[in-house]
Amino acid sequence: MENILLIFTCLTLGFFLQRSKDFPPFAYKSLNQFVIYVSLPGMALYYIPKIQIGSHLLFPLGVAWIGFLLSYIFFSLMGRFFGWSRKLTGCLILTAGLGNTSFLGFPIIQALYGEKGIQTAIIVDQPGTFVVMATFGILTATVYAKGTPNVKTIASKILLFPPFIAFGVGCLMNVFQHDFANELQSVFQKLGSTVTPVALIAVGLQLKIEQRSKHWRFLFLGLGYKLLLTPAIFFVLYKVIFAAKGLPIDVSIMESAMAPMITSAILASSYGLKPKLSSMMIGIGIPLSFVTLAFWYLVLNHF
Repeated sequence: MENILLIFTCLTLGFFLQRSKDFPPFAYKSLNQFVIYVSLPGMALYYIPKIQIGSHLLFPLGVAWIGFLLSYIFFSLMGRFFGWSRKLTGCLILTAGLGNTSFLGFPIIQALYGEKGIQTAIIVDQPGTFVVMATFGILTATVYAKGTPNVKTIASKILLFPPFIAFGVGCLMNVFQHDFANELQSVFQKLGSTVTPVALIAVGLQLKIEQRSKHWRFLFLGLGYKLLLTPAIFFVLYKVIFAAKGLPIDVSIMESAMAPMITSAILASSYGLKPKLSSMMIGIGIPLSFVTLAFWYLVLNHF
């Protein structure tokens, strides 16, 4: 419960700090960069070396990789049909295509399924959601923010993206286990633990709920896709088509129903992809997801 309380506390703090004259008006930009350059690399270096490679990864991995692909197809087609701006399309692909599978997902999965559930949740998050964000996420942000950059620009953006570099180092640490890496684990853990408070305060600093905002219909579309349609797709795919059963399958489907990923909103905001909408996807999506998650938990218990 403390992680969930931390989420709401940090969002509220950021929201009220907007009104403080002593707080810089664009402080969220610096906080976004801190998350990208310090917090996320620390998280990658802590978790990636611990992942055990095997066939058991396939269903949990599919949550992020298939989910992001479906989001890209859905919103790019919607954007072309309705004539949306590229920035709006990119924002919805990123925020509706990636779930909050760690900071929201871990405490909820642990409460519902225990430590065995966490083992599956880590697979969904680290080689799944995190890697998709660090590769196809940054690719999508670059393309939809800049138009059509050349291959060299896109490749450099991905390869020089700090979390992606940390992911590569983490993979090497996974293969070549060394004592020095174990000694640094507590350091990486402390750096990675700053993601939640810093990122959520940054989101809160940008969160402006305007009743007449033009973003409301896009917000409901994005959250409807993320919280209802995405888990429905995985339920049919895993439970009906593949006829898969067991705790890892249930955890994977629950993880697919999580609210939008905090980091995807930070990424969208950093690239100028509708920052207000991306903040609303987090600020409203997180509390709303508690209702939809309860619904999906009941569905899984009855089927």
